[in-house]
Amino acid sequence: MKIDWNKKYTTIAVYSFIVIALSIIFYVILSGIDRFNQVLSGYFSVLHPFIYGFVIAYLINYPLNFFTKYLKRIPFFKKVKKSRIHILALILAYLFSGCLIYLFITFVLPQLVNSITGLARRIPEYISSTTDFIENLSNEVSIPAEVIDFINEQLYERWTELAELINEITTDLIPTVLFFLRNTAQSFINLFLGLIISTYMLAEKDRFISIAKKINYSIFNKRVSYNLIKISRRSHNIFSNFLGGRILDSAIIGLIAFVVLSIVKMPYASLVSFIIAVTNVVPFFGPFIGAVPSFLIILFESPVKALWFLVIIIILQQIDGNIIGPKILGDSMGISPFWILFSVIVSGRVFGFFGLIIGVPLFVLFYSIVKNIIEQRLKTKGLPIETEDYFHK
Repeated sequence: MKIDWNKKYTTIAVYSFIVIALSIIFYVILSGIDRFNQVLSGYFSVLHPFIYGFVIAYLINYPLNFFTKYLKRIPFFKKVKKSRIHILALILAYLFSGCLIYLFITFVLPQLVNSITGLARRIPEYISSTTDFIENLSNEVSIPAEVIDFINEQLYERWTELAELINEITTDLIPTVLFFLRNTAQSFINLFLGLIISTYMLAEKDRFISIAKKINYSIFNKRVSYNLIKISRRSHNIFSNFLGGRILDSAIIGLIAFVVLSIVKMPYASLVSFIIAVTNVVPFFGPFIGAVPSFLIILFESPVKALWFLVIIIILQQIDGNIIGPKILGDSMGISPFWILFSVIVSGRVFGFFGLIIGVPLFVLFYSIVKNIIEQRLKTKGLPIETEDYFHK
């Protein structure tokens, strides 16, 4: 039987059925949200190797483009097929990435492990020195006995809670270790599969992009398809320039910090430099996030050196913000510092630490799209597009 969709009551009935069905599905999902999340995560875990592969491919694409660009400039490769140059550049990109990982594991990782283990061994000493400091302070300064009793009582309660926590951890140690080993093994398997998947992604990169364009043109009209491709290219340029620039900038800052802190014989120089390099990837708040734990680590060892560390980190961040950062990332991302602060806070709140990293390029992409739409509408109306032209209107 053919349904006449133009009839009023038929349309209302169909829409009502769709709304009721969606409402029931929504209620079922909410009533068993834990089970739904469990099932969803189970299906989603199948995609983990492909997510790993995409991330690895996206990162290795930087050296791949670099080697492809410079291999084409060599006279010998001008007569070589493009596909063979791509394969050779892909091999060089993976070898280069492997060398970086090898250098990190060989030279950086052992120093980090030694710094962390040394810090863990000295924690009882730090606690003892802090207790002695409080006792000496109470002897030198006339602190009421009630305050001292309150502090001792609070310290006793905290130590009791810590002992209970250690007891609970010890009781559940075997299941926790087994769970950790299982997750670690699964992560290594996903990483290995992701590495293999990334090679296929990069080897047939142009083909995958062509397939995506083919699907895009088959679904949408020419104008929408063109705009989607334009947005995709803009997204890639923004993210690649920003993330690549931040990683390079952070590596340079971490290396400079390690050299300077080693020269002045700062304690835990390798660990502190690594913290500074990692947190420097986060725009705006990165220096503060890295400086706080680093300052506390050095403070237990030497309060004087901790103050000197603050001076060094302030100078280093000024050099980064005014010299190194602008040279690598450009003078700006095209938005004011207010919007950078806004994007970091909002994306960090929504997506956590990962949001702190991708928040700025995401907002820059959204900002550029909205800006283009507004400017096109202003041009259509014959109005000026520069913001300065509206200051006194």
